[in-house]
Amino acid sequence: MAQVLEFKLPDLGEGLTEAEIVRWLVAVGDVVAIDQPVVEVETAKAMVEVPCPYGGVVTARYGEEGTELPVGAPLLTVAVGASEPAPEPAPEPESAPVADGGSGETSGNVLVGYGTGAPAARRRRVRPATAVVTAPVETPVAVAEAVPDRAGPVPVISPLVRRLARQNGLDLRALDGSGRDGLILRCDVELAIERMEQAVQAPPAPTTAPAAPAATGAVTERVPLRGVRGAVADKLSRSRREIPEATCWVDADATELMAARTAANAAGGPKISLIALLARICTAALARFPELNSTVDMEAREIVRLRDVHLGFAAQTERGLVVPVVRDAQDRSAESLSAEFARLTEAGRTGTLTPGDLTGGTFTLNNYGVFGVDGSTPIINHPEAAMLGIGRIVAKPWVHDGELAIRQVVQLSLTFDHRVCDGGTAGGFLRYVADCVEQPAVLLRTL
Repeated sequence: MAQVLEFKLPDLGEGLTEAEIVRWLVAVGDVVAIDQPVVEVETAKAMVEVPCPYGGVVTARYGEEGTELPVGAPLLTVAVGASEPAPEPAPEPESAPVADGGSGETSGNVLVGYGTGAPAARRRRVRPATAVVTAPVETPVAVAEAVPDRAGPVPVISPLVRRLARQNGLDLRALDGSGRDGLILRCDVELAIERMEQAVQAPPAPTTAPAAPAATGAVTERVPLRGVRGAVADKLSRSRREIPEATCWVDADATELMAARTAANAAGGPKISLIALLARICTAALARFPELNSTVDMEAREIVRLRDVHLGFAAQTERGLVVPVVRDAQDRSAESLSAEFARLTEAGRTGTLTPGDLTGGTFTLNNYGVFGVDGSTPIINHPEAAMLGIGRIVAKPWVHDGELAIRQVVQLSLTFDHRVCDGGTAGGFLRYVADCVEQPAVLLRTL
């Protein structure tokens, strides 16, 4: 007789607490293999295909496409040991196992909360939940809880929801959650905040007959702040609230840098990208000015200086702005940096960046020149301390060797956290970067 196991949304790492179902890869009644991807979800970091650690027949799915689920909520149930639908037996007991008990029908891979086929996890008391069933199935089903029993008066799982409510002075106890069993979701808090703002902005009730309302623009669409767009909104808002940022900038003659790149690529071998050369300059500058490769711990009132440079770079994709991270950039050659930038850029275009590719950065390089603009004052990628901006490289009149000439000029900007350093340090960093751009031979002294 088949054993029905419930597969819950696993912890996808990096502190992620929820994910949105983008596309189901299996239907009820399908036979799935161990570690077969069963659903594609979108987290605040990336698109992820979630593999199921059990093999058997899918008996139920939880959540329609577009539904946002917290970590730990049921995704689907699998009848382990059943390769085809079986006659419906008497209902199962009220508790259901959440891991295999040594039957050999579970994955050997590690999913947070599921282990590697070790002895069965402890059983938990559960309450019936409604599954979204898209096809009839005769396999025995043990109905599992959608959300664990709540302890405390406020049904909230996500710490992001609690923080959002706290920052806006919202009492969660006054909300009715739209999730399973009244679970309060981020959309509930955002709607409550919007109503609060509308109430504050609304004029007092008139004591006389109101005049005809003034014409206003019609609302054409409301776009939910979720997934990548929501993560960007949360991070940038937090950065602007917490970081006292300042920006300095300088124009630099990039003619020699462009000529050096052309000469290097003409010599054969792997091609070197311009952003790789700028990244190499960045890592050399950070070795001289380590204050800018740091973060601030306000609770401990400490500036935490970091040894390794994990270099993020801003990339615009169809799914929005993402910031992939090149690990240990300080140890990479220009060729290695070029290859890694190309790999991550392609992954960003195809939506295959992993959460690990998008987290852990210590400094960001922002090449906004690709948009055809000269300058910008970007918002720092929290919790980093600085961001170097690169404008477009364009032919301009420039005084070179005492004479007016047409040169390839670029504007460089540095936005920095004023808590980690003063203007002298930031200016020194930016001036060193500009010197390396103007005279690439300066960089040789740091190699």
